Amino acid sequence: MAYQIDQTRLQQFSSLELIAKQVVEGFITGLHKSPFHGFSVEFAEHRQYNTGESVKNIDWKLYGRTDRLYSKRYEEETNLRCQILIDNSSSMYYPVLENPSVDLPNKITFSIYVTASLIYLLRRQRDAAGISIFSDKIELHTEAKSSSVHHKYLYNELEKLLHPISPDTRKRTAAVDALHQIAERIHKRSLVIILSDMFENMANREDLFSALQHLRHNQHEVVLFHVVDKSKELDFDFDNRPYRFIDLESGEELKAFPAKVKEQYMEAIEKYRSELKLRCGQYRIDFVEADINSGFEHVLLPYLVKREKLL
Repeated sequence: MAYQIDQTRLQQFSSLELIAKQVVEGFITGLHKSPFHGFSVEFAEHRQYNTGESVKNIDWKLYGRTDRLYSKRYEEETNLRCQILIDNSSSMYYPVLENPSVDLPNKITFSIYVTASLIYLLRRQRDAAGISIFSDKIELHTEAKSSSVHHKYLYNELEKLLHPISPDTRKRTAAVDALHQIAERIHKRSLVIILSDMFENMANREDLFSALQHLRHNQHEVVLFHVVDKSKELDFDFDNRPYRFIDLESGEELKAFPAKVKEQYMEAIEKYRSELKLRCGQYRIDFVEADINSGFEHVLLPYLVKREKLL
């Protein structure tokens, strides 16, 4: 399901919403050519009338043409509420790039484009979208709404995150507190999508798993997109020469030859990743590996699969 993004148009219209539109339309074009073409990704204007409902919203002109009763659907009507949680801690700014883009993203940029694309999909399907941004605190939390004005507001807030932060800015991950607080703020049953590298303090892993369970306990459906630079962070694919490894959240440094630390690093990261996947399975949370170098379809497709199951 490969797709091309028109770079000329992107330069002419640098709006995040336009990029999201091109990503989604390219994805849908590929989807229609694949075995998954049956997914409902079109915009619905009506729903079937159910006996006993008020007749004030019946589209009588449509009844005259089809001899079937349909109710008009309005902007505030929604099939699904979706809250998208974005980790904005310093570790999400890896790899450190001067000008991250849709073609060469770091983890936060990838997460922003994914979120923008999901919002565009949600709008097409008349679903409600909200976003929560967290680092060492909750930086933004909006309710899930389906209005055009609200979507414009979300895109505007996401645009603000596209500007690189200074390497000297240290924002630690505090996912535990953030997830507990957000779980209490989402009052209606929702699909909760988390975009995070989940690089919480290893000593807090039980607390982190408890926070994930809190979302499920509140009856939300949860999808965790584990956002990583797979080649570097999971496969530790570095040339065997001296490197200076810097923790983006603490500023701690380690000078080493990759070959000397690779085995120990990969053992630790795989142990944590496997435990995270296991706990997600136990809590019935969908776990999806989201490699920033593998395009957007491997994130958008699991979302559509999840939505189909819920509706």
